[in-house]
Amino acid sequence: MKNYWTLFIIVVFTAFANCSTDSDSLVKNDDIIDNELYSPPINSDIWETISIEDLDWNSNALQPLLDFLDEKGTKAFIILKNGKIAVEWYGNDTNVNTNLTWNSAAKTLTSFLTGIAQEEGFLNIHDASKEYLGNNWTSLTDEQEAEITVWNHLTMTTGLDYTVENANCFEPEDLVYKNEPGTFWYYHNAPYTITHTIISNATNTTFDSYFNTKLRNKTGMNGFWVTIGCFDLYYSNARSMARFGLLNLNKGTWNTNTILNDKNYFNEMTTTSQNLNKSYGYFWWLNGKESYRLPSSEAEYTGKLIPSAPNDLFAALGKNDQKLYIVPSKNLVVVRMGENASDSLLGPSSFDSQLWEKINTLTN
Repeated sequence: MKNYWTLFIIVVFTAFANCSTDSDSLVKNDDIIDNELYSPPINSDIWETISIEDLDWNSNALQPLLDFLDEKGTKAFIILKNGKIAVEWYGNDTNVNTNLTWNSAAKTLTSFLTGIAQEEGFLNIHDASKEYLGNNWTSLTDEQEAEITVWNHLTMTTGLDYTVENANCFEPEDLVYKNEPGTFWYYHNAPYTITHTIISNATNTTFDSYFNTKLRNKTGMNGFWVTIGCFDLYYSNARSMARFGLLNLNKGTWNTNTILNDKNYFNEMTTTSQNLNKSYGYFWWLNGKESYRLPSSEAEYTGKLIPSAPNDLFAALGKNDQKLYIVPSKNLVVVRMGENASDSLLGPSSFDSQLWEKINTLTN
């Protein structure tokens, strides 16, 4: 009888322990559910919000952040948490409907679209660019030209001369040999812009049409491309930039619709793409790496790109401090659009760290 009761107690205790473990699992699952990404509807202005009080953020830090943004010429600022709007602010004569330029932050729209075109079989990023641009798209010899691939465009490693008079233009006379492809990194606009022609020729449609059909319309973005001189610029409202950020936070899926299925391409796009600039993917800037290079410079710098920001942050960065930050570890998307806020006109700037110091005070 004693053995029977001993066995009974063991069974009951084990069952109770298992119930406790299951209960703990349910709590963790609830946490996961709370962190699931919300995607706003694509044909509506409705966008769910969440208060900073519900997030247990530091509400005393909000107004200093907004004052800082205003002082720095910011026109639009958004923070998404789990896809929901936690902070949305407009200043300097703008509102939720104002279209603003992305500048070079729009390069990431092109890298994402390149992944779609490859997935659909229209191109291969490891093909020579001449497969889609034809012969003599540069002033290089046939042998030199054949060495440049679409991947070199995406990674800023074409080897084309960035010291020419019109480094932003892409007529053959502007595209001159300087380095062997893949041996030097330099932020060169002309090889980027001509990727629009690569996509257009590969898909046998206009770049704008392919972009709208495959990316913009599927996420509910607004916006349009404008050619100004040698530049193709994208304009949209700030919420559209936030939508694109949310799409990338969710690794290419919008709600239940997977827009970019190729996970290998997505990972290559948003991680170090080459060893020449470890803080650069396919037109995306990466934080938390051991070194970085900057636009308009041949130098390599030691340390993180944005010291005050989370290590896993990746970003679309454009002239005059257009910013789209994505932080997977915190399920955050941050948008800043407006006038130049720093001493640097292109891409990364001192404003990045200054802004993240303010964001950290709010969210930590």
